[in-house]
Amino acid sequence: MKSTEAVNSLSALASDPRLKVYRLLVKRGPEGYTPSELIELLGVPAPTLSFHLKGLAQAGLVVSRRESRNLYYSPNFDRMNALVGFLTENCCSLANEACAADCEPVAASSPLRKRA
Repeated sequence: MKSTEAVNSLSALASDPRLKVYRLLVKRGPEGYTPSELIELLGVPAPTLSFHLKGLAQAGLVVSRRESRNLYYSPNFDRMNALVGFLTENCCSLANEACAADCEPVAASSPLRKRA
């Protein structure tokens, strides 16, 4: 990933509403959500959601696909992983001590799901 691409991706995520949209899409995975589902889940007006989805799509963080009459938005996992890789690729490269374990991205802790 080039530096300018990283800046564009980070800029797209630099607002609370867009970050909420993106994190919700990441939770959902490749299946994605329709705009109607996102509006219901996030409680935002359609024009506001459209604005945020457009910004995320322009940054390459979100992709859309059409199935019949429905449009689905989902995260571009390749781009997301490239961004994380870009941010961590030189981790500790100038350190005097080995710190490889400290540089590895750690998933945020999440509550365990209860089985039904």
